[in-house]
Amino acid sequence: MKIAVSGKGGVGKTTFASLLIRSLNAQSKHVLAIDADPDANLAAALGIKDADKITPIANMKDLIFERTEAQPGSIGGFFKLNPKVDDLPDSLSIKLHNIKLMRLGGVKKGGAGCICPESTLLKALVMHIVLARDEVVVMDMEAGIEHLGRGTAKAVNKLLVVVEPGRRSIDTAAHIRKLAAEIGLNQIALIGNKIRGPEDKAFLTTHLTDFEFLGFIPYDNALIEADVQGISPYDMNSAATKEVQDMINKL
Repeated sequence: MKIAVSGKGGVGKTTFASLLIRSLNAQSKHVLAIDADPDANLAAALGIKDADKITPIANMKDLIFERTEAQPGSIGGFFKLNPKVDDLPDSLSIKLHNIKLMRLGGVKKGGAGCICPESTLLKALVMHIVLARDEVVVMDMEAGIEHLGRGTAKAVNKLLVVVEPGRRSIDTAAHIRKLAAEIGLNQIALIGNKIRGPEDKAFLTTHLTDFEFLGFIPYDNALIEADVQGISPYDMNSAATKEVQDMINKL
């Protein structure tokens, strides 16, 4: 099962991704967790210690040069378009139980559509992870789907977009679906988050009638407290965990 998780910043995307990954781990699944959001910290949300010491692959200049034969940050030169990446998930991941975590990092682009060694390596890595690995893969994406390409989109079983009751969140969901359709990724479902009551659920279902909802996560102070205390939301006594387990059964 290959799952990508996206959504507007602040909707609880990484919290949901961590609950999903830890719940799969509790079912004895081997999970390859990919932090593909430069602004998120999936490692901390999973409960991995010293999460701030994990270097994103996009920042590993020596590795990028070794695999692409071009200096990171260079644009317009010659470099390998099919760098070797099959060893990276095992050599560059950090483990927690049955979970292996990798941080991809972001690529600073000088202009739209630029091709550079960093992005080439990351996209080759994502393609290998989605097409060739036999673990469950969960990718915590940024608000877009920058790391996915046409070659990998069709192998992603589901793109899960986290939304909260609010106009900007709804607009972002529509934008993500448009981007996904452009690369042939049409298996999309929504996760309603921070649901305070029936009115919030009705707001989302009324304004997003042409989307499939996989489930709804209630607003819970325990999830906020987890972030304050620096522990995984999964380790809190929250109703969200049961909701996510139900979603896994549907998937």
